[in-house]
Amino acid sequence: MIIEPRTRGFICLTSHPSGCEENVKNQIEYIKSKGKIEGAKKVLVIGSSTGFGLASRITSAFGSDAATIGVFFDKPGTEGRPGSPGFYNTAAFEKEAHAAGLYAKSINGDAFSNEIKEEVINLIKEDLGQIDLVIYSLASPVRTHPVSGKRFKSVLKPIGGEFSNKTVDFHTGKVSEISIKPAEGEDIENTVTVMGGEDWKMWMDALKAENLLSEGATTVAYSYIGPSLTEAVYRKGTIGAAKDHLEATAFTISDDLKSIGGKAYVSVNKALVTQASSAIPVIPLYISLLFKVMKEKGIHEGCIEQIQRLYSERLYGGDIALDDKGRIRIDDWEMREDVQSEIAELWKTATSENLSEIGDLEGYSNDFFNLFGFKVEGVDYNADVNEVVKVPSIS
Repeated sequence: MIIEPRTRGFICLTSHPSGCEENVKNQIEYIKSKGKIEGAKKVLVIGSSTGFGLASRITSAFGSDAATIGVFFDKPGTEGRPGSPGFYNTAAFEKEAHAAGLYAKSINGDAFSNEIKEEVINLIKEDLGQIDLVIYSLASPVRTHPVSGKRFKSVLKPIGGEFSNKTVDFHTGKVSEISIKPAEGEDIENTVTVMGGEDWKMWMDALKAENLLSEGATTVAYSYIGPSLTEAVYRKGTIGAAKDHLEATAFTISDDLKSIGGKAYVSVNKALVTQASSAIPVIPLYISLLFKVMKEKGIHEGCIEQIQRLYSERLYGGDIALDDKGRIRIDDWEMREDVQSEIAELWKTATSENLSEIGDLEGYSNDFFNLFGFKVEGVDYNADVNEVVKVPSIS
């Protein structure tokens, strides 16, 4: 079939298998161009099919020749209906990994569930024995708790009062004011349950209990802080409460891993266009200004560049350089004073009429569509493509 992008708000309802495959190949080529990283050789990536999780799997495999197991939750394509981009990304990754002689297997299912944890544990026992690195990169809006069976839903709300500021519809370029009602009732608790550190710890407890973590094993989860411009709706909002919990959990997991010389870290990453960030009011406008400033300074990074730098300079580069709260700060270029001061000035004047000049709305839009395999250079979107694609390790 011929697949075209169909959008609804911050969601793209279709994805393109050839575009997703080309995206994955481009990321692989970038990692190969940067040279080898003396990193982990057996890696589990939880949330492996898009964004930072996919970049982590690619960097592990093609930077360090690592065997990788990826856990993701995506829909395969069926006749006449495209699958989700994560499924196509995983199919492309496995195809390239196997062609390079690398071990790569994937499990598609709810990573929050006990069943998927058990499936992963059995696969590690059968194939790899132990794991050296666990990347935790889940970004789900809902979670069914594996113990209570209760379904929790996260919300994007400020805490303590209504939040009003500018935002942009990145499809139209219209800048407008938005107001968001504050969290109420169980909003904070529910968001922490979905996006906090409980599930990360459950994964690590399960792996350690089965002796599946190697001596000195490391685990990394991803977080974000951001500037004062966005903190009311992000870092000081419900999501921020979840991130605080995630970051506190790193210390608990590190204590649990002391017996094997292991360590848990949280890496604070740069603001980038992801399916999750596109859903957060104010963030698209901030990112469009951020991209403009960082590109002009020659310090812009996408997911793959961020993770390559995380691995090569921090995790395996000899200087992990933690901040005063024990976090890895790979958002250091974003948070440079010169970058943030310029964005703050641009923010004051941003309008629908001038955003295309003072910001990089085109770059934001392109990155958004790239997530779904569209607007990727070198892909013929008028060509007939097979929407039914198999992940080699999934029957």
